[in-house]
Amino acid sequence: MNRSGAIFNTSESQIYTSGNTAQKFKLVFLGDQSVGKTSIINRFIFDTFDSKHNATVGLDFISKTLYYDDKSIKLQIWDTAGQERFRSLIPSYIRDSTIAIIVYDITNQTSFNSLSKWIEDCRNERGQEVILFVVGNKLDCEEKRVVSRQVAEDLARENETIYFEVSAKMGDNVHNLFNTIASVLPGNENNRAFATDHNLITSTQGPSQNTPNIHLSSKPQDEQEFQSKKNCNC
Repeated sequence: MNRSGAIFNTSESQIYTSGNTAQKFKLVFLGDQSVGKTSIINRFIFDTFDSKHNATVGLDFISKTLYYDDKSIKLQIWDTAGQERFRSLIPSYIRDSTIAIIVYDITNQTSFNSLSKWIEDCRNERGQEVILFVVGNKLDCEEKRVVSRQVAEDLARENETIYFEVSAKMGDNVHNLFNTIASVLPGNENNRAFATDHNLITSTQGPSQNTPNIHLSSKPQDEQEFQSKKNCNC
């Protein structure tokens, strides 16, 4: 399994470019409760895992600026609650998103069965304008798997999404996931076609050779910017 050796800064990193402003892209994480959406985000942003993490209430938000392929990219990452009582709010979060990451738990059949509804919600709001990822989490619990990789890949392919399996707990493939997300953003259409055609897939694959790596650079401490909106019920 590929594990990221990168340790990401705990504050937002601003990239110095010659007069260029970072492009902003909205990423929304969707999926049933307790599938690990917040844990995946925390693993990417902070390189941490909290097994006692409380359920997200309504919405969490964090912004991260990355340096990718000679460009500055600001990811506005929206972490949505999976509880049914917040379901009516989800369309408004999807509406202006560039990428939707739909997470399920490979040890939970119900969370997998819900994928079709989450995909339908995204398509209803954004049509083909949104780039969809289906992500199977809890790869560290392989012995408890109830959803086969082949079945999940087939669903992802049928719905024209990009498929990944990760372990937020161990960090397996999380960096590769975000590396691929960066590579298929608008302006990288060739990479997007490559990723979709090859259904960039599993825990055993590293990033595509066509996919440059993500790098982070920090501003001085007194100029660092960090945004987080916690427990928003709007």
